[in-house]
Amino acid sequence: MKKILLVDDEESIHLLYREELEEEGYEVHSALSGEEALGKLKIISPDLVILDINMPGMNGIDVLRRLKEINQELPVILSSAYQEFKQDLASWASDDYIVKSSNMKELKDAVHRLLS
Repeated sequence: MKKILLVDDEESIHLLYREELEEEGYEVHSALSGEEALGKLKIISPDLVILDINMPGMNGIDVLRRLKEINQELPVILSSAYQEFKQDLASWASDDYIVKSSNMKELKDAVHRLLS
């Protein structure tokens, strides 16, 4: 079973994404901050990370940089409520960029593509 680390400071996103992705057969682990995600990275060895950009403390772009320093091959999907972050050159280091929505098709498609 493929493991996904979901990093987001919003509980509602964790509930929605966890339910949808577990139905697809993935094992989903949660982190509510960038710092927590970096700590869990070594413990669970995820196959993919879904990462919010706008979080208190260490933001998603900073976490993305650290993740790629640790493991360049680890696929990372940036997830944000704001389309404009897609234009940020730093976000280009991610493997995909998804604008948050209740329509999970785009996220699921990206997850399937990156874990196939």
